[in-house]
Amino acid sequence: MYKKILVPLDNSKYSNAAITLSLKVAGAFGATVTGSHVYAAELHDDRFKQMEPGLPPKYQEEKELERQRDIHDDLITRGLQIISDSYAEYFQSMATDAGIVNESKSLEGKNYLELVKDIEANDYDLVVMGVLGLGAVKKSQIGSVCERVMRRIDRDLIIVKNEERTGKYLVAIDGSPNSFAGLMSAIALAKGDNIEVEAVAAFDPDFHYTAFKSIEGVLSEEAGKVFKFKEQEKLHEEIIDKGLAKIYQDHLDTAAEIAKEKGVEIKTTLLSGKPFEEILKYVDKDPPALLVMGRVGFHAAPGLDIGSNTENCVRLATCNIMVVSGEVNPPEKEKEVTEGLPWTDEAEALLQRVPKMAHGMVRKFVEDFASEKGSTEVTADIMREARSKMM
Repeated sequence: MYKKILVPLDNSKYSNAAITLSLKVAGAFGATVTGSHVYAAELHDDRFKQMEPGLPPKYQEEKELERQRDIHDDLITRGLQIISDSYAEYFQSMATDAGIVNESKSLEGKNYLELVKDIEANDYDLVVMGVLGLGAVKKSQIGSVCERVMRRIDRDLIIVKNEERTGKYLVAIDGSPNSFAGLMSAIALAKGDNIEVEAVAAFDPDFHYTAFKSIEGVLSEEAGKVFKFKEQEKLHEEIIDKGLAKIYQDHLDTAAEIAKEKGVEIKTTLLSGKPFEEILKYVDKDPPALLVMGRVGFHAAPGLDIGSNTENCVRLATCNIMVVSGEVNPPEKEKEVTEGLPWTDEAEALLQRVPKMAHGMVRKFVEDFASEKGSTEVTADIMREARSKMM
């Protein structure tokens, strides 16, 4: 699955842990690994020039300033190159000892920009990167370089947060192509180590209650009647929330079937609540070696750099986390929907009174109700009876 891996280097504990993990992945897939360090010599030159007005008088003469600039430029450039080379030597020593084909590179410029340029210009299919660099402080969640790279690349990315990597691989499934690609990545990564894979899906049943509570406070009595507020609220309670649970359970069932086709049995768990919060709670309860999430979710707008649930988990999860940019669509057979019961014209007319966003869920509810009664079609009377039961 992964044949060319990039690992940014800065000699921090997170970067060194990323080296170890990248070599492990490379060994499993027969991949090559490139270590890359970016240094900013020009930035130091610019900073030195900004400091010149504050130098003692004896350094203010133009000839002396030029001499100092040359000395500074030579020392800084050579010094940064030596540091970069030492990082590369450490990486290459580890890679060679592990029997991994490797190369290293030193780039000059703004760190995240040069990394992104290099990733875009080459065919790396996986980036393994430390969550924080040498500038980390106690309250740091994610380093600026890591975050900026994460937002700008279209490759799979493993963000390394700790060296402890025991436990299962946990995949968040939301029905998006990115999340199913994450499942495939987790299965492939876990196979070599015989590690358990678990899929979780979280849906939010509370959002609609919060929204209705907010609306209730501003609607006049007359507007409430026009909007059929109470009926709408009940509709969400009885159908939409239950429908959401079924949708996400279906995603998990699809994930289990995909895994089975790959020869892997996975555990699935449905969570109820704010997705990122429930996923974080689940992670804290039983920490995985790796949390795998799609870059964006099912409802992402084109051009979105990262979904809010994934971003929150990247910041707050205590385990290593993988952000997957690839896309996998379940086989067509997984998407097939069994043809439902026929509806009379009058029943269809009654359905049109329901908000469009709920048509699919209401149709399923009514058809299930009709089937339980032994009816072979949905009539207006059955529609009314089902509505009465719902209310």
